[in-house]
Amino acid sequence: MSDDTRDTVEELLRRMAEGDHDRTAELFAEPIDWRLDWPAEGHPAVPWIRPRSSRADVADHFRSLEAHHVPELNGTSVTWILVDGAHAVVLGEIAQTVRDGGAAYTSPFALHLTVEDGLVTRYHIYEDSLTVARALSAQA
Repeated sequence: MSDDTRDTVEELLRRMAEGDHDRTAELFAEPIDWRLDWPAEGHPAVPWIRPRSSRADVADHFRSLEAHHVPELNGTSVTWILVDGAHAVVLGEIAQTVRDGGAAYTSPFALHLTVEDGLVTRYHIYEDSLTVARALSAQA
């Protein structure tokens, strides 16, 4: 099972990097257990922070991220993928540039994924939400 989990996670990361949001969303189960490390009310400068439960929601999430950032300046990197059965933890650093205003930011992240039958059933990401909010707030 660990090999299946690793294969699915690596394919997910590949599709995310390619920016193919619909193909990325195809790797998610419905409903998805989705959590971003943000306050429940989100932040007005960060519109992609909201509950998600379907593949269409997942594709919308990644489209919204892209709409607010310069994809060519994305320097997000993965340093570790740790797999234990159906669970995987991806560690790395988000490096983005805000489209409006050009504010650049970096944040370490941890992504907890669960894979069942080749689909991602859990997507919980933990990042420095204050750094992201400040960068997006600077665009105003």
